[in-house]
Amino acid sequence: MSDNPLRDPQDRRLPRIAGPCGLVLFGVTGDLSRRKVMPAIYDLANRGLLPPGFSLVGFARRDWAEQDFEQIVHDSVKEHARTEFREEVWRQLAAGFRFVPGDFDDDDAFDALRRTVQELDDVRGTGGNYAFYLAIPPGFFANVINQLKQHGLADAGPGSWRRVVVEKPFGHDLTSARELNQMIDEVFPSGTVFRIDHYLGKETVQNILAMRFANNLFEPVWNSHYVDHVQITMAEDIGIGGRAGYYDGIGAARDVIQNHLLQLLALVAMEDPVSFDADSLRLEKQKVLESVVLPRSLDRATARGQYVAGWAGGEKVIGYLDEDGIDPASTTETYAAVRLGVETRRWAGVPFYLRAGKRLGRRVTEVAVVFKRAPHLPFSATATEELTQNALVIRVQPDEGMTIRFGAKVPGTTMEIRDVNMDFVYGGSFTESSPEAYERLILDVLLGDPPLFPRHEEVELSWRILDPVLDHWARKGTPEPYESGTWGPASADAMLARDGRVWRRP
Repeated sequence: MSDNPLRDPQDRRLPRIAGPCGLVLFGVTGDLSRRKVMPAIYDLANRGLLPPGFSLVGFARRDWAEQDFEQIVHDSVKEHARTEFREEVWRQLAAGFRFVPGDFDDDDAFDALRRTVQELDDVRGTGGNYAFYLAIPPGFFANVINQLKQHGLADAGPGSWRRVVVEKPFGHDLTSARELNQMIDEVFPSGTVFRIDHYLGKETVQNILAMRFANNLFEPVWNSHYVDHVQITMAEDIGIGGRAGYYDGIGAARDVIQNHLLQLLALVAMEDPVSFDADSLRLEKQKVLESVVLPRSLDRATARGQYVAGWAGGEKVIGYLDEDGIDPASTTETYAAVRLGVETRRWAGVPFYLRAGKRLGRRVTEVAVVFKRAPHLPFSATATEELTQNALVIRVQPDEGMTIRFGAKVPGTTMEIRDVNMDFVYGGSFTESSPEAYERLILDVLLGDPPLFPRHEEVELSWRILDPVLDHWARKGTPEPYESGTWGPASADAMLARDGRVWRRP
């Protein structure tokens, strides 16, 4: 360890800077690449976290010249980057741009990609270190992975590394997830496979761990003795937009619950890890997912719906079946809710309610830990008639932060107790703005630091949980309609009402 703590390489307060490397981006013309990946790369460069010789190789089917590719990246960065656009940073970054046109089954194109990578090693000093980012539909994963293997691009030379980044969905059920994992693992060792779940890169999601394990205030009551139930919500006020080709046949449960919400559940319910390294975090998350159980009656413990026309954001909107590209007979759900149990000593008997949906009342993602009522209230009934249960609400988006709801006396001569909120907001407590999730995740890939990436065991366990629900719904036929701008189908409210509870209205 260094004598000077400011130079200690283990000091996590120092920025971590990637060494010599490059990134090959498949699907570079897609929406994800233009809105998220390329702006995040610029933001990392702008913050000084990429090496001077960092290189970006775009691979797509369009027959572009290098200048066209550079212009596309330029426009995407100027529109979507989080940090200020600086010409000198752009020029240094753009010097490492290359574009390789071709189809995913085009051997000549992958030969050209191999030559491009070798050329960048010589002129940019990338050292043979490359991450291959598959921002493409899952149906093309096998083609690209096999081509990388066949053309020697997956093979790291002495002292260098090769990694692969895979975007969700990781399969559409347990069987397909296992097949996908096996196919990738045959080419890339497990430590070099990074499955992106961008929610795990969000500042507030990581703050769940900081809030729980850096403070002694919450952990003593973080159990079934004090917690009544937990609600995890991801609500969107928009419809499917132009994503019909992806969304129809996938639905809210596969799109959101299988990955984002079950990962949030694992972070909320996990035991404290031995350390915050990747293996320790994954071990505790995996234990939670192994302990998740479904109720016997899925009719009573699940709900699904499909939005119909209504009012959202002050304007009249169409229903799901009227969206462009949607089959009028589609049974894809745009709202999904499920009650789960976690059969551990800490959480036995505490229900976890997960819900996700489109065209709901507002855009919000939050985790609400709702506590049991005090066992004895030495007040009159009228004094506490407006008092509800204490709650700790972690807001993932928007307005990242945390709210604690508790009872306080109303000023006056009589004893009257009402709910009040105590808020922590990131923007009001820290001068530095939170990095975008993709910035953190891409940097972690280039550093080879994978604590925020679910491994294949977690992916398969999540499908094990969700598959029985999806099979049950497939036998049920049509989802229940709900009006756009509301908070989902009536069956979702009935699901909680049977347990004597209600959904939060954020």
